[in-house]
Amino acid sequence: MLVDSHCHLDAAEFDADRDAVVARARAAGVTAQVVPAIALSGFGKLRALCAGRHADLHAAYGLHPMYLAEHRPPHLDALREWLERERPVAVGECGLDFFVEGLDAEEQRRYFVAQLQLAREFDLPAIIHARRAVDEVIATIRRVGGLRGVVHSFAGSAEQARQLWNLGFLVGLGGPVTYGRAHRLRALVATMPLDYLLLETDAPDQPLATHRGERNEPSYLGEVAATIAALRGIDAGELARATGANARRLFALGAP
Repeated sequence: MLVDSHCHLDAAEFDADRDAVVARARAAGVTAQVVPAIALSGFGKLRALCAGRHADLHAAYGLHPMYLAEHRPPHLDALREWLERERPVAVGECGLDFFVEGLDAEEQRRYFVAQLQLAREFDLPAIIHARRAVDEVIATIRRVGGLRGVVHSFAGSAEQARQLWNLGFLVGLGGPVTYGRAHRLRALVATMPLDYLLLETDAPDQPLATHRGERNEPSYLGEVAATIAALRGIDAGELARATGANARRLFALGAP
C-alpha cells in the first residue's frame, strides 16, 4: 500500500535505467508514485512517462521556484491549458524557496499565487515546496483560500504543521527523517495525527541515511515507512496502509 507522494522519476538521472527503477519500486511494495513537474519544458516528457505503460505513475504539472530562470509569464497560460486538457492529479511542484541565493522573491510570489489560484479553479491539490518559507507559504494559502494539498519535504515546526493541517494540508516526509540528527522532525512524526502524513522520496534527491551519497529512488520508500513506524511504535504495514490511503484520497488515485 506504499505510495510515493513525491518522486521526480522523469529526471535525467533515471534515463539510463528508468524501467528497472520502476520495477524495483513495485517489488518493494510501492503501488503508486506522484511525479510533479518543475518547468514547462519537461511537461511533454512527463506526460509520455505517465501515460505510457506505467499506469501507477501519476503526473502533476507546475512551475518550481528553483527553476525561476526558465519560467515566463506565458508559461502560466500554458499550464492552464495542460491542466484543462490533461486533468492531472495535482498542480505542482510550486512554492517558495528563500534558501537558494539569486532567486527573485517577488517573482517567486507571483508564480506561486497564480498556481494556487489555478489549483483552486481546477479543484486540484497543490504540491508545495517551502524552503525557509513555511510561514509565508501558510499565509499565502490562507489568503488565497479554498485549497488543499501537501507541503512536501516538510521541515517546519509542530506549530506550523498544525496550521497547515487546519488549512486542509498534509505534510510529506522522506529521507531527512531517517537521520538521527533530525530531532525536531522525528519528534513531530512520532506524535502527529496519521491522517495528515504522506510518505515521499523526492528521488533522485534527498537520499536516506542508509544511502547517503547515492541516487535516491522510490524503492527505498519502505525504509522511510519503517523509520517513522519505529518512532511511533507501530507496525510498518499499518503506517503504509494509513499513509497510502491518505495519498490516494488527496490525489484521487483510486484503488491499487
